[in-house]
Amino acid sequence: MPMFQNDYFAAYRSLKLTRDASGVLIAQFHTNGGAFTFTAQDHTEFVDAFYRVAQDRANTVVILTGAGGDFIPAIDFSSFGNVADPGVWSQVHDEGVQILENIANIRVPVIAAIEGRAHVHSEYALLASVIVAAEGATFHDAPHFAGGIVPGDGIFTAWSYRAGAGRAEAFLLNPQPLTSRIAQEWGVVSEVVPNGKALSRARELAELYLKAPEVTRRNTRVHFIHPLKERIVREVGYGLSLEGASAADLVKSMQANSEPAAPNKSA
Repeated sequence: MPMFQNDYFAAYRSLKLTRDASGVLIAQFHTNGGAFTFTAQDHTEFVDAFYRVAQDRANTVVILTGAGGDFIPAIDFSSFGNVADPGVWSQVHDEGVQILENIANIRVPVIAAIEGRAHVHSEYALLASVIVAAEGATFHDAPHFAGGIVPGDGIFTAWSYRAGAGRAEAFLLNPQPLTSRIAQEWGVVSEVVPNGKALSRARELAELYLKAPEVTRRNTRVHFIHPLKERIVREVGYGLSLEGASAADLVKSMQANSEPAAPNKSA
């Protein structure tokens, strides 16, 4: 069976892709080699990146991690432009759905190795089969409700699936950093390891998974992710529509607050 070439490995500005001789692919989020600040360009590129990762049968296990001691700590809102513009949000909507569907379509075990802050798009990590988190890692939803927009991009879908709806709603309505230990108590994190050891432990797990026959390994991931994938397909497009409406309303209110007061004609 022909294998896809790894010509896509260097195609993405903020996703470093490396694969060892066993086929274990490490996908590392970064900005210029350091901690990752998420931008609109990354949002566009990740659609293709995870599609290519999913279709490449030379990948035997996938590890998601971040550079600079963090997973995804920050986002550049300004890079997305005027999110009140329907054309702008249409692109955000479509890409947001496709990124999650493409990660869910990775048909080999996926391990998330979390160091530091998983404060933006933590749902990417929750699409992994297993999450290994460092003692000092924290999970958060910095961009949404606290910033005035609906958490509709799949973060509620992933957190409610992994932790339960009640915990997810409380977490997203009053977003505060959640420690790796509490995330483990909630059933989200599989293992907590000393700081700096998340990636090495993920590599150990990958070696363990590689002992299983290829078809067994692939089909187990397909089986385990299927219920969450169904929810992604049902919920995320709708959620992003609600998020887009709230983003447009937020822009409208910010513009109204920034306009000078009308002169008092009765004076």
